[in-house]
Amino acid sequence: MSAAAPAAESESAESESRRIEVQIPMRWGDMDAYGHINNVQVVRILEEARIAAFGPPRGPGLPGIEPPVPLFSEVPEGTLALIVEHKIRYVRTLEYRNIPAVVQLWIGAVKGASFDIHYLVQDPVTGEDCVRATSHLAFVEESTGRVLRLTPEQKDRLAPYAAVHSAPAATPVPGPARPEPAHPGTAHPEPAYPVR
Repeated sequence: MSAAAPAAESESAESESRRIEVQIPMRWGDMDAYGHINNVQVVRILEEARIAAFGPPRGPGLPGIEPPVPLFSEVPEGTLALIVEHKIRYVRTLEYRNIPAVVQLWIGAVKGASFDIHYLVQDPVTGEDCVRATSHLAFVEESTGRVLRLTPEQKDRLAPYAAVHSAPAATPVPGPARPEPAHPGTAHPEPAYPVR
């Protein structure tokens, strides 16, 4: 039963991290034949949450509101922010609602040339955890395909949201008001999945 120890460490580290909270709309077309948000569409929700929290990569689109952590929008010209790996655990179905899903994001492992973004997708009415996920990212030089080391400035931007710092639970991004849980007293339990 050695698997229990890493989960406890992970739970402790996650509870000490500062989180960014964003609200991502669920689309009617995101539902599958079972009436809940399709697993493929959950990956889209993660992408939208990542961009809302850390900014769009330099180049595409027009300026909008400044993200809480301008990480991707501040990379030099010719640098790509690429996903290396996704890990997704579907805890319970995310039912379609005509209000945005709540997504909390925080930083996990920060290495020399890569880092992890963790996500917790919650039902916007009940507050129940529906999806726990991690994306492993790296910056790559577009012209050569060479992986770039994180700069001290990039590491500084990530540090307040890394799992080793103690801070408030979430930094909300402006958006529609989050409704109160349908069941008063519903707790928002901390996620308990391993962090690499």
